[in-house]
Amino acid sequence: MGRTLQNTMINLGLQNACDEAVYQLGLDMEELEEIEEDAGLGNGGLGRLAACFLDSMATLGLAAYGYGIRYEYGIFNQKIRDGWQVEEADDWLRHGNPWEKARPEYMLPVHFYGRVEHSATGAKWIDTQVVLALPYDTPVPGYMNNTVNTMRLWSARAPNDFNLRDFNVGDYIQAVLDRNLAENISRVLYPNDNFFEGKELRLKQEYFVVAATLQDIIRRFKASKFGSTDTVRTVFDSFPDQVAIQLNDTHPAMAIPELMRIFVDIEKLPWDKAWDLTKRTFAYTNHTVLPEALERWPVDLVEKLLPRHLQIIYEINQRHLDHIASLFPNDVDRLRRMSLIEEGGTKRINMAHLCIVGSHAVNGVAKIHSEIVKTQVFEDFAELEPEKFQNKTNGITPRRWLLLCNPGLAELIAEKIGEDYVRDLSQLTKLHEFVDDDLFIREVAKVKQENKVKFALYLEKEYKVKINPSSMFDVHVKRIHEYKRQLMNCLHIITMYNRIRRDPTKLFVPRTVIIGGKAAPGYHMAKMIIKLINAVAQVVNNDPTVGSKLKVIFLENYRVSLAEKVIPATDLSEQISTAGTEASGTGNMKFMLNGALTIGTMDGANVEMAEEAGEENLFIFGMRVEDVTELDRKGYNAQLYYDRLPELKQAVDQIKSGFFSPKEPNLFNDVVNMLFHHDRFKVFADYEAYVKCQEKVSELYLNSKAWTKMVIRNIAAAGKFSSDRTIKEYARDIWHVEPSDLKIPAPNEPRDAAQDKTPNGTAA
Repeated sequence: MGRTLQNTMINLGLQNACDEAVYQLGLDMEELEEIEEDAGLGNGGLGRLAACFLDSMATLGLAAYGYGIRYEYGIFNQKIRDGWQVEEADDWLRHGNPWEKARPEYMLPVHFYGRVEHSATGAKWIDTQVVLALPYDTPVPGYMNNTVNTMRLWSARAPNDFNLRDFNVGDYIQAVLDRNLAENISRVLYPNDNFFEGKELRLKQEYFVVAATLQDIIRRFKASKFGSTDTVRTVFDSFPDQVAIQLNDTHPAMAIPELMRIFVDIEKLPWDKAWDLTKRTFAYTNHTVLPEALERWPVDLVEKLLPRHLQIIYEINQRHLDHIASLFPNDVDRLRRMSLIEEGGTKRINMAHLCIVGSHAVNGVAKIHSEIVKTQVFEDFAELEPEKFQNKTNGITPRRWLLLCNPGLAELIAEKIGEDYVRDLSQLTKLHEFVDDDLFIREVAKVKQENKVKFALYLEKEYKVKINPSSMFDVHVKRIHEYKRQLMNCLHIITMYNRIRRDPTKLFVPRTVIIGGKAAPGYHMAKMIIKLINAVAQVVNNDPTVGSKLKVIFLENYRVSLAEKVIPATDLSEQISTAGTEASGTGNMKFMLNGALTIGTMDGANVEMAEEAGEENLFIFGMRVEDVTELDRKGYNAQLYYDRLPELKQAVDQIKSGFFSPKEPNLFNDVVNMLFHHDRFKVFADYEAYVKCQEKVSELYLNSKAWTKMVIRNIAAAGKFSSDRTIKEYARDIWHVEPSDLKIPAPNEPRDAAQDKTPNGTAA
């Protein structure tokens, strides 16, 4: 979620008033804002997407709740020591959190372990361990519409009789100390992005958030007076018409068997009725196609922790497979491929398959990704129910990612086209009229230059390196992962360095290359990549031949509040994943909206950015998905490229020989060995096209006016990538709710009955 103060002031239309009031107290608002800790309760794009969605849902007047876990420790703070990433605990609640309100009156029990007893009246889950879920509410204000939604985060608490009720022979002290075991559930965020780690505590977290949330939803459903004469509602027929639940990846997939358990075991609905209601309630968003990221929980772990849920999953699977067998008799291989249970070795539950079978809609997050989901990853399911599969291209909130982080540009745009674009970003197309307006071109360039000077000052303060603010700011910030190919960027840096040294008098367009992002603590290769970037930076930044022509900076502890500083100052945005691996990306959109040009592959939302702005207004290079597929068919041989490309060979040899690590010549052996023998993401295959494309970038940068005109064309085409547009599509195609642009009267205004929002429609 990042910081809340400035976002709240902007959405409430109070920023200028607050700035002025604070100034009159002899304080500086910006200094105050820097004191607030980021709420870093997610890992990367998926978590930040949820935050943008909350902002858009409130701005569109949807009755929507965001549910999650109130981690005591969020994503780790990254320190760089001697070029290596070191993790520190993110004690973000140390000074308290003024934005949250504990709601002990809505505390709920969550059950674990135990056993299942079957009887004539149905199944009973008994002898369980209970953990209490305590909700904390954070307000989510819409933009200038007086709507305030809720983000409800659950914290784990041990019940007061924890460890004191059974066979306790009087070790009272130990029993109280053991309360920590229960409360550890909400202690810390697992720091993996695009990687599945099948740990028991993680499964406990996933079920904890799901069980608490579903009880909360059902309590609210039963209490609402809708379509019911009873004070408490017991008929669930209207449940899917009143409630829509969107599963953000498979992490909350246990919600499907949990809702079935509530309907069948507790509310005593017949299975078929319960299943119909469940399917109509849930929709699933897929966020990745990387096999190592797909959640596959061992059956024996689920059996121990959630025995009743395993039985329900088996029953869902049996009925699912019976249906497939009736349509495709004797096709045992299809049954194996489509089963929720994977046999062979340890039996596992494929959570994506559970989500597809248990949802009425499945979507990818960019056109190309949704195609891959349909035709490759889940092709058997798409063949069965093609109408279930959709696309919903991701977006970003223009409030945080333009108004808040880039007020200079936001104001410049408002001067030209008015202020309405903040709520309707498609209006940015009006900027096309000004693409040849010399004054506007100069003003856009001036805002960018001011942002660069400000960020250069920040860098010089934090990193003690002198930055040339007229150099091209070439920025690559995102989680560190092999598929995102920070290594390819690194090879380009080395290539530029070698070119400068080969001919120091030759014209070279000066660059400041900024790379930032966190590596999962257990991801060895990602940590080696960080060390390599820092080792290269050490050499490049201290070579007098290079001077101010080339500087390399690794941005420490990349997070939302740092993104808000670097993105408005960026000239060139690096979006260079291997085609077919980045589901969408959202950083790409933030850079586009903030006046950076993109160098990128035809992957994720880059494809649609090129479609909107015209491919000639992005620097697109490299293999397309078809080329990657073809290369896989032939077999990728890295050696071929190494032998054919002298500059690539030189760069790789320097890494291999210890040119960048003279004290430890073999330091990067693992990296080099990976690049030659098991590089799934084919860095060498795109290297040549990447370097050539970078030469075109440098050439255009020399012509400031032509560069800025291309920037304006990009900003004018960025309207599609508002999360407001994304959420309108979810609302229309999946949740079946109507956004409302009614401004609720402020609390101090009289309420006009006619203007009151009628309380019908789904709560998402």
